[in-house]
Amino acid sequence: MPYANFDLTGRIAIVTGAGRGLGRGMATALAEAGAAVIAAGRSKAGIEETAGIIRGRGGASHPVLFDAVKREDCRRLVTETIARHGRLDTIVVNHGVARHGPAIEVDDSQWQETIAINLTGAFLCAQAAGRQMIAQGRGGSIILISSTASTVGFNKLVAYGSSKGGVDQLCRQLAVEWGPSNIRVNAVNPGYTLNDMAGTEARHADSSLNEEVKRMTPLGRRATIAEIAGPVVFLASDAASFISGVCLAVDGGYCAR
Repeated sequence: MPYANFDLTGRIAIVTGAGRGLGRGMATALAEAGAAVIAAGRSKAGIEETAGIIRGRGGASHPVLFDAVKREDCRRLVTETIARHGRLDTIVVNHGVARHGPAIEVDDSQWQETIAINLTGAFLCAQAAGRQMIAQGRGGSIILISSTASTVGFNKLVAYGSSKGGVDQLCRQLAVEWGPSNIRVNAVNPGYTLNDMAGTEARHADSSLNEEVKRMTPLGRRATIAEIAGPVVFLASDAASFISGVCLAVDGGYCAR
C-alpha cells in the first residue's frame, strides 16, 4: 500500500514553467499523486499540451498563460486558481533562463533578464501565493526550483549562478517569515538532468560536457526528469510537513565532491 502521506488528492497546485521539460514532468507527477494542477507559463501551446497530457491520463488540469516578471500576471495566476478551485495548496516556481558566456562579456540586458526571470519572478510568484495561503489560514507549500549553481561555481554562468544564489536565500527568508502561518518554503536544487533549460541548448549539445558530467557526478550520470519531480511531490505532501527552509540538492552527489 502506498504511504498515505504522499497522497495529494484534493490538493490544488500551480506549476510555473510547465510548458516543457522539467516543469511538465513536475506538473504530471503532482497530478499522478492526486493534485489538480494549474499549468502556467509563457508558451500557450506548451502549457495547453501539458494540461492535455494530464487530462488524458485521468487527472485534472488547466493552463494559464502568464509572465512571471509581471506582478499583475502573478496575482492573476493565483486569482484565477482561486476562482476555479477555491484554494491553493502548493506552488512550484520553476520558470527560469540561463545565458552561457564569459563573465567579462555579460552585458546589462543579459544580467537584468536573468535576475528578473529567475529571482524577481520567483519572488513575485511566491509573494502572490503566500498572500493567498496566509488569507486561507490553512498553510501551504511553496517550492522554488533553484540549482546546484547556487552552491558551487560553474564556468561561464555568472548571472545564472548569482540569480539562483538569491533564490536559495529567498527560500530561507520566506520560510522564517511565513512559518508562523504554517507555510513551508523549500527549494529543490537540480544538478545536471536530461532536460536542457532555455538558454543552455548549445552548451548541452557539446559531447564533451556529458563526459565531464559523468566524471564529476558520483552516480555517474545525469538525472531523469522523474528523479527531480519525485522530491517535488515529497515536499508538496504531508510527508514533508516539518521540512521548511531547506535547499535540497538533487544532483547525484555532485556538490558532495
